[in-house]
Amino acid sequence: MQFKDLKISAPVLKALQEENYSTPTPIQAKAIPVILDHHDVLGCAKTGTGKTAAFAIPIIEHLLADSERNPKYPKIKVLVLTPTRELAIQIGESFTTYGKHTNIKNTVIFGGVKQSAQVRALKNGVDILIATPGRLLDLIDQKHIRLTDINHFVLDEADRMLDMGFINDIKKLLPKLPQKRQSLFFSATMPNNIIDLSKRILNNPQKIEVSPISSTANTIQQHLYYTNKSDKRKLLFHILEKHEIGQVLIFSRTKHGADRIAKTLKSKNITSAALHGDKAQNQRQKALAQFKEGKIQAFVATDIAARGIDIDKLKHVINFDIPNEPETYVHRIGRCGRAGEEGIAISICEPEENAFVKNIEKLIKKSINVLDDNPFPQTDNPMNKEEKKEWEKGKKEERNKFFAKHKEKASQSTPTKKNNNKPKKKYRKNSSPKA
Repeated sequence: MQFKDLKISAPVLKALQEENYSTPTPIQAKAIPVILDHHDVLGCAKTGTGKTAAFAIPIIEHLLADSERNPKYPKIKVLVLTPTRELAIQIGESFTTYGKHTNIKNTVIFGGVKQSAQVRALKNGVDILIATPGRLLDLIDQKHIRLTDINHFVLDEADRMLDMGFINDIKKLLPKLPQKRQSLFFSATMPNNIIDLSKRILNNPQKIEVSPISSTANTIQQHLYYTNKSDKRKLLFHILEKHEIGQVLIFSRTKHGADRIAKTLKSKNITSAALHGDKAQNQRQKALAQFKEGKIQAFVATDIAARGIDIDKLKHVINFDIPNEPETYVHRIGRCGRAGEEGIAISICEPEENAFVKNIEKLIKKSINVLDDNPFPQTDNPMNKEEKKEWEKGKKEERNKFFAKHKEKASQSTPTKKNNNKPKKKYRKNSSPKA
């Protein structure tokens, strides 16, 4: 099957051909006809399967066929809700790409930046609005957005939305949407809380699942190194050199860890940048753009940023830390080997993470290949309860010292008011200011 067999209009086909897209991925081949037929969809597809195009293409087709649509003064007919800024921007870029030979307009709104430019774009009129929950509700409260004309509602990355605590925002939003609409619900995993949420949003949906839940793509080679915690960075440099890795996405469990890894890489003359929630929006977008342009070799990210990163032809992902949730491992390595391309995922495991690897292998139903070319093999044993308690106590003391030191520096850099010991003027109770 090819895109031309899916009843897609000439302008959209032309845009797809210009991107060298001719054959739809499995999720696209299944979802596009169903959405074109105006059915609600419950889609389970892991990252990297091409699900953005699976809903973007038929939505553009519906807008083109809408006789009531006014291209000069468009109203918001489509709302796409997504958990992160990066993912929102990526979806906006996809709509722009597939609709570039049409007069359909889209805009993206998210928090962390001033709202003025976003409000201007809304006032100019858009057909498609891609939004993160917080900024969307803010602009609705300020009367900048009305949802009364919505006929398509897309909830993307629903499981990550719940993981990030957006359930209450979603509950606030749902009553503001028209009852009569087409709803599309996509999630990489389908735990019970996701299914319960989908029942509140969807009406008699068609379920589309293109692979077993939480499986990994067959195009991704998975490798593993066991090492000690103290040797992780040295092993990272060995991996980058031994495997002749060009561009790579490296995952860290924490924000501070991501910053430390990026700093260490720079000290070895490896161009790198860290991406996490504490970075300013302009810093995040600049770093992501530089990585896409090939100006940065190593991009270090936390899991919050994981699903918003969409790099064509990215071949390598490294897990500097093994995630304690097996599903997170699937999401991470799904950043490479996307849409049929080959990918290589390499994980670095310290003793305390050995149990996490077993849980991951249980979930994906396969053993991860352990590599022998390891100059820093794992020799330490996992800590027992007492050792772990002492280690956590030491980490807490170290963290308290770190923050105390920074607080002291901040207080020293704050200018103090001069005290000239001048006596204050005393006024009589009945005195009045001079004219």
